[in-house]
Amino acid sequence: MDALSLYDELQAIAREGLYYADDPYDEERYERILELASEGYGEALELPANHVQEELTDGLAVLTPFVGVKCGIFDEQGRALMMKRADTGEWDMPGGAVDTMESPDETAVRETSEETALDVRVIQHVGVYYVPPNKADPHSSVILTYLCERTGGDLTLSHEGTQLEYVDPTTNDRPWSLSTDEWALDLRSANAGR
Repeated sequence: MDALSLYDELQAIAREGLYYADDPYDEERYERILELASEGYGEALELPANHVQEELTDGLAVLTPFVGVKCGIFDEQGRALMMKRADTGEWDMPGGAVDTMESPDETAVRETSEETALDVRVIQHVGVYYVPPNKADPHSSVILTYLCERTGGDLTLSHEGTQLEYVDPTTNDRPWSLSTDEWALDLRSANAGR
């Protein structure tokens, strides 16, 4: 990893920590990480560390939408792999938030593995969807959907769900999470066109 990538990851961790921290000791720790990242940026870019830290801290008040992914994994009958979420009881495709220093493609593979124990490869990026703030999340999100192909692993339920099942998205009468039904239909169309 090059130095700038390291400083970028450190400042992202610090900023996220400062945003969520409610303990003064944690706030001090995240502020120190931000100081260290700023010093590193300053040296690498030949800028004063205090100028870099001001620029990074200014961004704490600006929240852009979260970026997440959803993965379409289909069986031979064109049914989508769905998980009943433990927290809401709604049905959803495998997926989640993109981590710092992770590409959305990598997120698709990681989240599918974490939630289903399946190994997958990304076949195709299918869509981009905007999700306004809602009862499940007070922040807006941008969701990228990926058609994925199973390459291995044994289907196993994680702590995030209570059921895993292949479901026909055209006839499902279960409660869907957000707009998952629309996304699943778009992914199914992409899968049928392969």
